[in-house]
Amino acid sequence: MNRAMFSGVAGMKSHQTKMDVIGNNIANVNTYGFKSQRAVFSDIYYQTLRSGSTGTANRGGVSPSTVGYGSTLAGTQTQMSQSSMQNTGFGLDVAITGEGFLQVMDADGNIFYTKAGMLDYDSNGYLTDINGNFVLGSATADGDPGSQKIRLTNVGAVPAQAASVTQSINGIEYTIKASNSDKAGNVSITMTSSEALPAGQDVVANISNTGAITLTFNAYSKFDDWNKLNDAINKAITEANNGVQHKGGTFTISASNPDVMSAANPLTGAQLIGGNFGVDLGSVTGMDDGVFGDAGMVVEKVSTDFAGSGNGTFSANYNDATSQWDITLTIGGVRYTGSLGKDTLSSSILLKAPDGSYVQVSNPGYDKFNSAYKTANPTGNNPPQAGDTWTNGNGTATPNFTPSTPSKDLGFGSYPFVLQGGTAGGAVTLDEMNVAIGTDGSVVVSNSEIGDVTVGRITLANFANPSALAAAGNNYFTASANSGEPQLAEPGQNGTGALKTSALEMSNVDLSAEFADMITTQRGFQANSRIITVSDTMLEELINLKR
Repeated sequence: MNRAMFSGVAGMKSHQTKMDVIGNNIANVNTYGFKSQRAVFSDIYYQTLRSGSTGTANRGGVSPSTVGYGSTLAGTQTQMSQSSMQNTGFGLDVAITGEGFLQVMDADGNIFYTKAGMLDYDSNGYLTDINGNFVLGSATADGDPGSQKIRLTNVGAVPAQAASVTQSINGIEYTIKASNSDKAGNVSITMTSSEALPAGQDVVANISNTGAITLTFNAYSKFDDWNKLNDAINKAITEANNGVQHKGGTFTISASNPDVMSAANPLTGAQLIGGNFGVDLGSVTGMDDGVFGDAGMVVEKVSTDFAGSGNGTFSANYNDATSQWDITLTIGGVRYTGSLGKDTLSSSILLKAPDGSYVQVSNPGYDKFNSAYKTANPTGNNPPQAGDTWTNGNGTATPNFTPSTPSKDLGFGSYPFVLQGGTAGGAVTLDEMNVAIGTDGSVVVSNSEIGDVTVGRITLANFANPSALAAAGNNYFTASANSGEPQLAEPGQNGTGALKTSALEMSNVDLSAEFADMITTQRGFQANSRIITVSDTMLEELINLKR
């Protein structure tokens, strides 16, 4: 009876331990990277009541008779099966899609292994896990798999650079560059012109609260030297900055074709800013009252290829056969001709030269022209007849023509000049970088100045018997004598799984199986407790025999 009682006690202890394992599994049903365990029982030693014997010719063999002393916990087994992945949206979360463990190292140099890839980095730039331990791998982009710390700031220094911008306008490249290597040079410069600035004030600057600079050029000021232009601009910026030089230093404008502005080709402020990239049309002066007397014919415009220069003389000859006036404008020996007929409906007339260039004059109307002719020639024919000529058609007007020329506008006002790239240089700080982890474990740092740099690679550890790893808490395992030595490899190589970023491996606890085990464990515990109760009753009966 004592044996039965102690067997019940042993059974209760082993079932209690199994319930502890089940409780731990259920408690970690939402623990990332958790691997469930199971409790395995075995029977205990046996008391031999009778030894077995071998059969003979006269007697049969006898089997041994033994009585056991209950059950005990043979051990706990860790289930290393792959669980499902959960997308987290955090770029530094990683899940291993197969075999292998992340390596982490604590402050004492102890190395642990984990499936929980909740990564981060510390203030010194080292890649860590959520517990603040270092994530290990190769400290260089092309290093062998290892157990080294990975430092995100291992990207070298950014060289000092002055801010600049190059803008192509009308086929010419203009570059504005700051002199100081500093972020302060990363400004936007907008240029415009004004006719309201006083004479002698070539450029006025305005600096906004955001640091943007607006330069206003005097539309009438003339500029014939790039150095003088830059001096005027920087003087204006200094004045707008309360007499202190801009933190970006001085700003210099240069052109891929510097001859667009020179002593031989001076430009006004309006031409620096203007965006007329075609032709400046020729003009005419000295004919405010028009020509041909009261007819009031005036020049409206000239063609883009008009080359006439100097004084011009108008004349008109009446063509009786076509009932029209043939108008002729003579400039420097070149004749521009056209006609004014009684059926002409357009409001303008083109006087054309043999090369196709023209002068456009207003059409006063056939009747008004005839009336003006009669007034200017009272003794002439009425109506006009063949051969009638109006040779003094200018009246008091003395028209003077200038030719059409290619526009000199540079177009500085076409776009804002946004300077970029200015930096004082030095080491890249954590706030100036973005971190990404590749499926192959590569840790890539992105910076606007240096681009993408691979600072290291996460290394996975694989084991011959991963189920024999010892649980150490905090989602960690440690190597044991039965797990084998860690075999290091890049993710996706030598039997290890690749990394999945922005995801974590969930716990592999099966709640339905755990609840079923909980029921059977409870019943086992209950049954063992009944053994003790019944044994106690039997002992009581034995004691009562004495009565």
